[in-house]
Amino acid sequence: MRGLGNQIKTLLLMSVLTILVVLIGRGIGGQSGMMMALILALVMNGGSYWFSDKIALSMAGAQPLSKHDNIEIYAMVEKLTANAGMPMPRLYMTPSTQPNAFATGRDPEHSAVAVTQGLLNILNCEELEGVIAHELAHIKNRDVLISTIAAVMAGVITMMADWAQWALMFGFGNNDEEEGPGFLTSLPLIILGPIAAMLVQMAVSRSREYLADSTGARIAGHSRGLANALLKLDQASRVIPMDVNPAASHLFIVNPLNAKKLMNLFSTHPSIEDRVRRLQASNL
Repeated sequence: MRGLGNQIKTLLLMSVLTILVVLIGRGIGGQSGMMMALILALVMNGGSYWFSDKIALSMAGAQPLSKHDNIEIYAMVEKLTANAGMPMPRLYMTPSTQPNAFATGRDPEHSAVAVTQGLLNILNCEELEGVIAHELAHIKNRDVLISTIAAVMAGVITMMADWAQWALMFGFGNNDEEEGPGFLTSLPLIILGPIAAMLVQMAVSRSREYLADSTGARIAGHSRGLANALLKLDQASRVIPMDVNPAASHLFIVNPLNAKKLMNLFSTHPSIEDRVRRLQASNL
């Protein structure tokens, strides 16, 4: 039932973001701009569905995690996936010194978990187990696809809003032949397009983090490791910046942009204090 619910949410999200892309396209170039934006949205929707894992891993600069050099981590993930009754995901690592992690893929059979170098540096085994269990929970709950689609399409909307600014400055799409809507129509799209995309990300992200926390604690068999890890990761994210596209920030277990206060206007994550309080109250 949860899988069907997430499929419906994915369809609705793709529809909403496609409409936003088309409206911004019309704001840039009238009817022709709208058609080009529609084609772009369809291509990006299809690409983000079939290649969601590759897109997310590429955005984070992730590389495969060597099994030969990380035998203990692979053994840990194999134990956790057995507990969860799910297939083994591919494992990746990003070079970022900020401790963080994310999961991606369109379903459990085509999934991946990526951890940062910083995560491996500061967490003990119990805490690392809690973080990986959290990411496996995202895969098990089938909410990684909708998160990746949100990241890709939010990035497209932000990019098109930038184009709209330049088009407005130079007057493209404002002649009669192009049927451009001009300043009064373009300006709201320029301002509201990225905000609307971020609001969709927030709606998707907050509820799924609570669910992944509770499911991850059950997979690991306890909540202690994840709760302690969240506190460490939150503190580190406030002092160690991460070079990541803001459109993909909601993919991570904690907000990677905490060190960039201006980028934290729209937080895609519930507060760490609330997440830890819920985990501690779970009696796991």
